[in-house]
Amino acid sequence: MSGQRISAQKLGQELKIPRAVNKGRQVDPKALADVQALLGDESRQKDLLIEHLHKIQDSYHHISAAHLVALAYEMKLSRAEVYEVATFYHHFDVVKEDQTPPPALTVRVCESMTCEMLGAEELIDSLEKGLGSDVRVQRVPCVGRCDKAPVAVVGMNPVEQAQTEQVIKLVENKQTKPEVIEPLLFETYVAQGGYNTYRLCREGQYDVNKVLDTMDDSGLRGLGGAGFPVGRKWRIVRDQPAPRLMAVNIDEGEPGTFKDKYYLDRDPHCFLEGTLIAAWAVGIDEIYIYLRDEYAAIREMLEAEIAKLLANPPVADMPKIHLRRGAGAYICGEESAMIESIEGKRGMPRLRPPFVAQVGLFGRPTLEHNMESLYWVRDILEKGPECLTNHGRHGRKGLRSFSVSGRVNNPGVHLAPAGITMRELIDEYCGGMQEGHEFYGYFPGGASGGILPATMGDIPLDFDTLNEYGCFIGSAAVVVFSDKDKARDLAVNAMKFFEDESCGQCTPCRVGTSKAVTLMKEKQWDQNLMEELSQVMVDASICGLGQAAPNPLRCVIKYFPEELK
Repeated sequence: MSGQRISAQKLGQELKIPRAVNKGRQVDPKALADVQALLGDESRQKDLLIEHLHKIQDSYHHISAAHLVALAYEMKLSRAEVYEVATFYHHFDVVKEDQTPPPALTVRVCESMTCEMLGAEELIDSLEKGLGSDVRVQRVPCVGRCDKAPVAVVGMNPVEQAQTEQVIKLVENKQTKPEVIEPLLFETYVAQGGYNTYRLCREGQYDVNKVLDTMDDSGLRGLGGAGFPVGRKWRIVRDQPAPRLMAVNIDEGEPGTFKDKYYLDRDPHCFLEGTLIAAWAVGIDEIYIYLRDEYAAIREMLEAEIAKLLANPPVADMPKIHLRRGAGAYICGEESAMIESIEGKRGMPRLRPPFVAQVGLFGRPTLEHNMESLYWVRDILEKGPECLTNHGRHGRKGLRSFSVSGRVNNPGVHLAPAGITMRELIDEYCGGMQEGHEFYGYFPGGASGGILPATMGDIPLDFDTLNEYGCFIGSAAVVVFSDKDKARDLAVNAMKFFEDESCGQCTPCRVGTSKAVTLMKEKQWDQNLMEELSQVMVDASICGLGQAAPNPLRCVIKYFPEELK
C-alpha cells in the first residue's frame, strides 16, 4: 500500500468515547472485600467454584447478586457462568437486587416416599403454622435418613422421627449445628492394624495382577447401582494412559438409600484404605471424593480424618486426596454429572462415548466408584474372596447392604446374603411388618427401581434377577409399603422427584417427567398415552434418570391395576 492514511472514522461521524465501565453489574468494593476475606489464601482455580459458593452461602445464608459478581471477578470467570452454576444447585439461594433474601434459618423437611408415608405432610403443615416468618420451612427430596422418617433438618442439624414440638424447640434454642457422630478414628484404626494392607501393597508384598484376579474372584460389583464388575473396571482404567484420576461417588440421593452414610458413620478409614489400594492397583495420581451436602457431620469428620491421614501417611508419595462438597442435585449421582460438578460446573450428564474410563475428570482417564464398592476392598485382600462368595441364597453369591425403610419394625441397613427374597428380608432382618400393617408391595431399588406387589415377594434380590419384571435392585434401597398405602400415590411421589431433579438438558426427560406427573394426577389414567410417553423417555433420554423414571408408572399399570379402576 502507499503511504496514504486511512481514516478510522466515517465522514460526518465522530469517534465514540471509550466506555468508562463495562456493561452489566459492576463489582461492589465491599462485596469484593467480603469474598476475598472468605476465600483467604485458597486457590481461585475454576474447579473450586462450587466450594467457594458454599462459603458465601454458609456465611450469609444466601448469595447476593453483589457477592456473585465479586466472586466471578475474583475467580476470573464470566458472571453468566457463575450465575448458571449457582442457580443449578438446590442448596444455593441466589438473590437479585430487587429480591428479599430468605430467612437466615431454613428448616428442611423431606417429602420423599418413606417420609411421605410416615407423616411428612402433617409435619410440614404444623411447622408452617408453628414457626414464625423468620424461619423458612422448605420441602426437600430425600436427605438420606429414610430409616428414621419423617426427617427435618434445622440448619444442618438433622431431626430423625421428627415431631413438631421437638423441631420448634431446636429452632428456639438455635441448635443448628450438625449432629455428633462417633466413628472409628484414625488413631484407633491404625492401632488395630489399619493401613497395613495398603502399606504392604506399596512395598511390593502384593502383586498387582494377583490383586486384580482376587477382585474378579470375589465377584464384587459396583454398589452404586450399575453393578459393573470392579476387577474389570480396574483393568480398563489401568490400561489407559497416565496420568489417571479417581472420582468417588458418595452422592447417594436416590430416595430410600442411606447405606453409604451407615458405613461412613462407623468406619471411614476402611473406605479410605480401600480407596488407596484401588489407587495403587490402577496407578492413580489424585483422588476426588464427592460427598452429598446433606451429610454435614460426615463432611466435618472426613475433613479431620483425611488431614490426619495425610499428616501421618503410611507410605511416602501417597496420592493427593480432595474432598468435594455437593450442593443438592440428585443428577450428580450419575458418574459424568458428578465429574462435571467436581470440575466446578453444572451437573449435566455427558454424552458417551467417550466413556469416563477414557476421558473423565479434567479430560483424564478416571476410575469412578461408589463408596461401598471401595469399602470391601481391604477385607477381600485380607480375608480372601470367600468373605463374599461364601454367602448367598437361591443360587446367588455375595452380600448386599440393603437400605430398608417403610412399614417394617426394624428399618435400617441390613447386610444380608445376595439373592435373599423380600419376604425373607422382612421376616429375618426387619422384625416383620409394623402392627396393623400387611405387606402390600415394595420398591426393590429406590424410586427408580420400579415397584412390585407382595405376591412377587419371593423373587431373589440381586443384580439382574429383577430385569424381566421391569425392575432392578440398583443400590439395594428397599422401601416397603403396606395395605394402608397406595402404590399409585407412591409412584406419583417418585415421578415428582424425577421432575424436580431432572437437569433439563434433554427434552424427553425434562418435559416427559413433567407431563407424566400431570397425567398421573388425573383420576383416570390414559394408559396408552402414558406408555407412549414412557417409551420415548426410555429411548431418547441421555442418562439413567430419564430412562428409569417411567419404571414406577409402568409397574403400577402392570402390577396394581386394581388401583386404577
